[in-house]
Amino acid sequence: MTAAFYGGAREAFGVPAAVLGAGYIGYGALAYENGYSVWLTMLATATIWALPGQLILIELHALGAAAFAIVLAAVVSGARFLPMTLSLLPVMRDARYGRPVVYGAAHLIAMTGWAWAMRRCPDLPQEQRLPYFAGFAATCMAVSVASCPIGFYLSGAFPPLVRLGFVFLTPVYFFVILVGDVRTRLAAAALACGALAGPLFHLLSPQWSVLLSGFVGGTAAYLIQKKFRRSHA
Repeated sequence: MTAAFYGGAREAFGVPAAVLGAGYIGYGALAYENGYSVWLTMLATATIWALPGQLILIELHALGAAAFAIVLAAVVSGARFLPMTLSLLPVMRDARYGRPVVYGAAHLIAMTGWAWAMRRCPDLPQEQRLPYFAGFAATCMAVSVASCPIGFYLSGAFPPLVRLGFVFLTPVYFFVILVGDVRTRLAAAALACGALAGPLFHLLSPQWSVLLSGFVGGTAAYLIQKKFRRSHA
């Protein structure tokens, strides 16, 4: 199990960690511009561990929103991790690990770690899956936390578009992982429906586009797959 942990850490310490690190360099630069301290920037990364939620924190704080509203918005933005957790838990569940260990691992779930674990863990023995994921995700988090001061102290060296480009590297990389690992018709339909629904809902309501496109696109993909199964039954 220790070998599985270090195996996950080694696989993370490459392109996955580099892409996340670049994103958090951009986050560190944005945090500096908005008056955050470097320690608060690093603490937010370790505790929230969700770049969209952290960007919401910065933006709402800059607008002078109430603390309750900021916390609520950041929490709601993390609702996308619930289906990720529900889909990943059956893959990693093992009687050797109690609830405290599982709950601790759940905090490490993020887009990149979830996508990577869903691809790699089914090929590992059951008892090695949770340690592998923990090693992978913990390494990604450590690199991200360490990258925040780089962006923080080098903020003036990056033009605004470069800072935003760093931030958006992470979702682009996540999308590439998903496209490269489509194994089922349902996954392909979900990607296609989401790709179509996203721009359409953004035109209708930019504030709700992510939530609506995910809900409508995912539901449409499920109905398409259900109809396909019935027609071939």
